[in-house]
Amino acid sequence: MTSTHRHESDPDQDTRSTAQFWDDFYAEKDTVWSGKPNALLVRQVADLPPGTVLDLGCGEGGDAIWLAQRGWRVTAVDVSDVALRRGAAHAKEAGVADAIDWQRHDLATSLPEGTFDLVSAQFLHSPVAEEGERETVLRRALSAVAPGGILLIGSHAGWPSWVESPPFDHRFPTVREVVDALELPDGWTVDVAEVVETELPDPEGRPGRRPDSVVRVRRDA
Repeated sequence: MTSTHRHESDPDQDTRSTAQFWDDFYAEKDTVWSGKPNALLVRQVADLPPGTVLDLGCGEGGDAIWLAQRGWRVTAVDVSDVALRRGAAHAKEAGVADAIDWQRHDLATSLPEGTFDLVSAQFLHSPVAEEGERETVLRRALSAVAPGGILLIGSHAGWPSWVESPPFDHRFPTVREVVDALELPDGWTVDVAEVVETELPDPEGRPGRRPDSVVRVRRDA
């Protein structure tokens, strides 16, 4: 399972290991993502008091660095060593290196030890994941949430508005399916479960939008 996000390709055309797939993906360019935090994360977390946070699929560290700049103690996880090294370098440049612990994990097999006030899984989609793997990882992530803490899940809910012919057949999970797949035990509350529209320009920079879903569940204190 990748522990990164936001990349789509045809899963039937790739037989590389998860780590090799994502190392190759990041090695293709000096910078893949914008370095800005995910808008869904910002909207849901900006008013929370800082504490400890586990960033699942940290990529090049945009979310982790934003959180650290706001006083959070961050454990940032990805399967790609290339992405982790790049994120650590960006954190040093931003002056928050001491606030972020970068760890390599294949989320299909392991998570960092301990519990956290916030567990963030933003666009944890992988073209090389086994069927049902993402759902299993998100259920396991519940165990990493401290009492009173939050699991925040951002998911793609459809293709961008400017994609007229999808490059491959893909079924995006509905909000209800994301919530149901968590199989929440007693002692959890669904705070947010909705679809939002995110601004996403096309490759030529022309305006566009993408539907995304946000699910925020809270563990009782």
